[in-house]
Amino acid sequence: MTSVRPRGFFSGRTVADLGRDMSAGVLSAADLVDHALDSIASLDRPLNAFVTVDAEGARLAARQADAERVAGVYRGPLHGIPVAVKDIIETAGMATQMGSAHFAGHIPDRDATCVRRLREAGAIIVGKTTTQEFAYGPTGDRSHNGPSRNPHDTARMTGGSSGGSAAAVAAGMVPLAVGTDTGGSVRIPAALCGVVGFKPAYGAVPLDGVFPLASSLDHVGVLAGTAEDCGVAYRVLAGLAPAPVAADASSLRVGWLVTDSPALTDPALTDPAVASLVKAAFPDSEEIALPGVAELYRVYSAIQGSEAYAVHADRVAQSPQLFDPVVLDRLHHAGEIPGWHYVRAVEARASFRRQAAALLDRYDVLALPAVAVLAPPVGDLDIDIDGSRVPVRDALLTLTSPWNLAGLPALSVPAGTIGGLPVGAQLVCAAGREEMLLAYADRLRAAMSG
Repeated sequence: MTSVRPRGFFSGRTVADLGRDMSAGVLSAADLVDHALDSIASLDRPLNAFVTVDAEGARLAARQADAERVAGVYRGPLHGIPVAVKDIIETAGMATQMGSAHFAGHIPDRDATCVRRLREAGAIIVGKTTTQEFAYGPTGDRSHNGPSRNPHDTARMTGGSSGGSAAAVAAGMVPLAVGTDTGGSVRIPAALCGVVGFKPAYGAVPLDGVFPLASSLDHVGVLAGTAEDCGVAYRVLAGLAPAPVAADASSLRVGWLVTDSPALTDPALTDPAVASLVKAAFPDSEEIALPGVAELYRVYSAIQGSEAYAVHADRVAQSPQLFDPVVLDRLHHAGEIPGWHYVRAVEARASFRRQAAALLDRYDVLALPAVAVLAPPVGDLDIDIDGSRVPVRDALLTLTSPWNLAGLPALSVPAGTIGGLPVGAQLVCAAGREEMLLAYADRLRAAMSG
């Protein structure tokens, strides 16, 4: 089952564009909400990006936003902008079901801190997006409400676990969506769906009200059509001033990371003519080796698996039948990780953080592919890579998960397409240099598209 990529109202429209239209009286917040709801109604059935749509609440919030603008109250660049939120983040009075039968019909009585900040900035929450069950997986096709599907080809995965958020933005149903990222769950679906996905530094956005997957690796992130729009949302989520300090991205030291994980890389992405889609975007970069990527993935898996099992051990024991079978199988394996593996993995993480910090003393930006494969078919558990069968989960996570271990800001930006499927370039910077990274990403994307 394939499709021509749907293009909802917000395709190609930035937050700044929408804000100017509202200020000029060309559009109102009520108009934007209607466009979002109409786009969802007409486009979402084959994509399954949304699990809940709050039309009544969104229209009420839009009327309030318009009344405030008339009264001279301006809350910032998100005032009146429709936003979607991953269904693992609490929203008061709106179902938050974690993609799981365990929480079917669950309605929180409070907003997560990040949602509260969005509402205080005037953003309008139009609905909740499909998540992998409990955010435990990078494919986006294991959820109680069914798989999210890639707008570029509905037979393909969105990636996960923030797959619904990526699909909603890629299809133009909303201009912005919030996700979470524990090993790549914002950047992977951004890369596979052809949008920008930004994971801030660990701790930059509060996790209060976000259901945990692995508490020492979890991040709240954002997906949008441009890095500039990601920056607008990031500043709100992080409680920062809305106007950024001007960042100079004209002459940066860029290190192109060459990893030692060929067994996990699709030949389509290693062919010189194809790899140039990503690498050509960094003509002045210096190649540097990043050895031990497979070992870093084992370190990540030991930490994530141990922390995830700690969250779900009682559910696994008492109500295993309510889990998706693939998610349950992962949890069973996670429960078998010895404690000493976890301790050693934490020590190895500290060593990698020092290694990453040393690299970022030499380079302003580290660059590498975001994902080592093109979007796999929905439901596939493994993929053929150069004659070997490789778990899809490993292929998707290998290049993104190190930056959760390091807790560093990381971003995926579209870098072209192969056979109609998007390819993403991943950029990493030191904490505190997010504005530089966002400015560089948009300059890079403009160069690649133009």
